[in-house]
Amino acid sequence: MKDKGWAVLVLLCLAQFMLIIDITVVQVALPTIGTDLALTREALTWVVTAYTLCFGGLMVLGGRLADAVGARRTMLAGLALFTLSSLLCGLATTGSLLVAGRALQGVGAALLSPSALALITTTFEGERRNRALGVWAAIGGTGAALGVLLGGVLTAGPGWMWVFFVNVPVGVILLVAIPSLVTAGSPHGKRQRLDVPGALSITLATALLIYGLVTAGDAGWSAWATLVPLLGAAVIYGGFVLIERTARNPLMSAETLARRPVISGTFVMLLATGLMLGLFFLSSLYLQHVLGFSALRTGLTFLPVAIAITLGAHLGGHLIGKIGGRPIAVAAFVLTAVGAALMTRISPDTSAYTTLLPGFVIAAFGIGPAFVTATTTTMANVPHGETGVASGVINTFHELGGSIGVAVVSTVAATGLAPDVAAGAGGIGGFTSGLTLCAVAAGVAAVISLVLVPKGRPAAAFVGHGH
Repeated sequence: MKDKGWAVLVLLCLAQFMLIIDITVVQVALPTIGTDLALTREALTWVVTAYTLCFGGLMVLGGRLADAVGARRTMLAGLALFTLSSLLCGLATTGSLLVAGRALQGVGAALLSPSALALITTTFEGERRNRALGVWAAIGGTGAALGVLLGGVLTAGPGWMWVFFVNVPVGVILLVAIPSLVTAGSPHGKRQRLDVPGALSITLATALLIYGLVTAGDAGWSAWATLVPLLGAAVIYGGFVLIERTARNPLMSAETLARRPVISGTFVMLLATGLMLGLFFLSSLYLQHVLGFSALRTGLTFLPVAIAITLGAHLGGHLIGKIGGRPIAVAAFVLTAVGAALMTRISPDTSAYTTLLPGFVIAAFGIGPAFVTATTTTMANVPHGETGVASGVINTFHELGGSIGVAVVSTVAATGLAPDVAAGAGGIGGFTSGLTLCAVAAGVAAVISLVLVPKGRPAAAFVGHGH
C-alpha cells in the first residue's frame, strides 16, 4: 500500500506540475504567439489572464465540488478538460480561439488542483502526509523554473504550439493511470448546494475589471469603454458580497473575509503574484521584441529569476518562524521595489545581463518570501474551523492577482507594446513606465505591510513555503 501511495503522489504531482508550468511557459512563448497570430496588446494580455482568471475564480468551487461528488471524479473531469483545451490551444489559428482555449484550461485547472490535493490528504496519514504535502509544495518553485526553460526550448524548436501540445500525451497517460491507482471513495458528508452564483460573480467581476484596465491603455481612463466595465465590476463585486452573506453554503464566508489576517494575506498574495507575472510579462516582450532575443535565450535568461523565487521562498519559510511575518513581508516588498527600480535602467544600447537581469533576480528573491508570508500568517491567525475557507481565499487571490497585475502593467506599458516598437523602433518609454509602476507598488506594499500584517511568530505547524 505504501508503494502504491507514493505512485499516486507521483501522478498527482505530475498533474499539478502541468498546471503550474502553464503559467510561466506561456510567458516565454508570448511574443512569438503574438507575431504568428498577429495579436494586439489586448489579445496578448488575455492569453495570460484568461487562464489565471478562470483558475482562480473557480478554484474554491472546484474544491467544494470535490467534496460533493468525490475528489477522484472531479479531478478526472478537470484533467480531461485541461487536456482537451490544451489541444485546442495548440491548434488555435486565431487569438479568439487561443483565449477561449486558455479559459477552458483555467476551468480544468480549477477542478483538478483542489481535488488532487484532497486526494493526497486522504491517501496519506501522519508523517507520511506531511512529507507528501512537502513534495506538493515544492512543485511551485520547480514548475516555475522548468516552465521558463521548457517554454524557450519548445518555442525555439518545434514551435509555440508545442507549449500546449506537450500537455496532451501527459494528460492521456494520467487519465489512464490514475483510475487504476486511486480509489473512487465517497463524497465527504451530505450533499450540499454549491455556491455557483458566488463563483461566477467573482470571476465575471474580475474579468470586467481586467477588460476595463486593458482598454484604458488605448482608449484612456475617461472613455466609456473603460468606465462602463470598471463600474460593472464594482457593482458585481458588491453583488458577490451580498451573495456570500445570504448563501446557505457560501463560497467564501463573509465573516472569514472580514478577518484581518485574511485581508492581510489576500493583500500580500495579490500584490506578490501581480508583481511576479507583471514583471515576467514586460521582460519577455522587451527581451524578444526590442532586443531581439530568441525564445530559447529568453527562457535561459529567466532561469535564474525562477530559481531566485524558489530560494527566496525557502529562506522566508526558514525565517518566518523565528522573526515573524511582518518583518518578512516588509523586507520582501522592499527587495522587490529595489529590484524593479534597477530594471528601469534598461536600454537597447546596454546589455540585459547588466540592467534587466540583476534587478529581476533581486525582485524575484523578494517575491518568494511574500508568498510564504501571505499563506503562513493567514493560516496561523484564523480559527481552526475556518482554515479551509481561508486557504481557498488565499489560493484564489494567488491566481486573480496575476491576472490583474498583467492587465495593469499592459495598460501602463501600452506605448512600449505598440506595433512600431515591437518591430524594433527602439522606444522603451512604455516598458520603463511599467517597471516604475511595479517598483512604486512594491514600495507602497511594504509600507502597508508594516501596519497590516499580523505581529508575532506563527506556530511551527503553520510555517510553509507558500506557492
